[in-house]
Amino acid sequence: METAPRSAPSSTSPLRPWIAVFPFAAAILSVAAVHRSVAGRLPDPLATHFGVDGRADGYSTVQGFLTGCLLGLVVLGAGCVGWAVLRRTAAPTRWVITAGWGLAAMLAWPACTTLLGNARAADAAATRLPFWHLAVALGAAVLAGALGWLLAGPDARPEPVAPGAAPRLTLTGSESAGWSRAVRSPLPALLGALLTVGGLVAGFLDSWPTGGVLLCTGLLVAALSSVRVTVDRRGLTLAPTLPAVPFRRVRLDKVVEATSRNVVTAAEFGGWGYRVRPDRSGLVLRSGEGLVLRLTGGREFVVTVDDAATAAALFNAYLDRARSRQGG
Repeated sequence: METAPRSAPSSTSPLRPWIAVFPFAAAILSVAAVHRSVAGRLPDPLATHFGVDGRADGYSTVQGFLTGCLLGLVVLGAGCVGWAVLRRTAAPTRWVITAGWGLAAMLAWPACTTLLGNARAADAAATRLPFWHLAVALGAAVLAGALGWLLAGPDARPEPVAPGAAPRLTLTGSESAGWSRAVRSPLPALLGALLTVGGLVAGFLDSWPTGGVLLCTGLLVAALSSVRVTVDRRGLTLAPTLPAVPFRRVRLDKVVEATSRNVVTAAEFGGWGYRVRPDRSGLVLRSGEGLVLRLTGGREFVVTVDDAATAAALFNAYLDRARSRQGG
């Protein structure tokens, strides 16, 4: 019998969330330090946009420029802090950290060079920022991303679990049983609500084709934010809580064995929702306890849901019954 993978979140550094946050904090401090050092020499408004020839062709107030730069960095950094606080069992993946370091450098470099360029010029119109600064910013982003990649270290790798460790319930004779739980995620629900409201606003104020797309997307996302997971004699069924129309079924004859384990969503699937990877797929609305079906084709189907061990035990009981009838 094939071995079932078990996630190993302990193999990743507990400092990972803070490694992800660090470049944004460093970028904010860098922009603030540069502004403090040149504040007395800055024109107002500032030259904030430059053409290919390096000449200024766009302007902004000092306060507006700083607010935009710092707010962007704060929002991105706060996202990483939120990950650290809310996803204690799922540290940011190596690629997320790499992208964060690169993005922080890509935002901080132009902000600092823009402030320094304005401080050196007699007035905003005389400010020059040669086009090669863009290449330098890209290079800084690549170097910062590489540093983030090295500091993050490898992602968690699955470790095998011994065959036969899957739980089982005993069903006597023609006895039947069922198991059902609802799994919910507030983030897709919020996103769905925002898209739905945005679609209605766009429809009334702009055009219904655009609004209709947003509205339909919002309703779909909201529907998948709460899903009922059912295990019975037919196998596994997934259906939105409202409307209760199944969108995924996994029959008994498609499954080798059912197990339960802790699922590290970010490390194993790279995100939340209905995910498809080369070796596994499933509905993962959060990290934590999950039902894992090992399919006959060698892949896994995963659903993160409470009381997954009971669901796996019941699924295996129906598998044993089906196989005993085939053998008989």
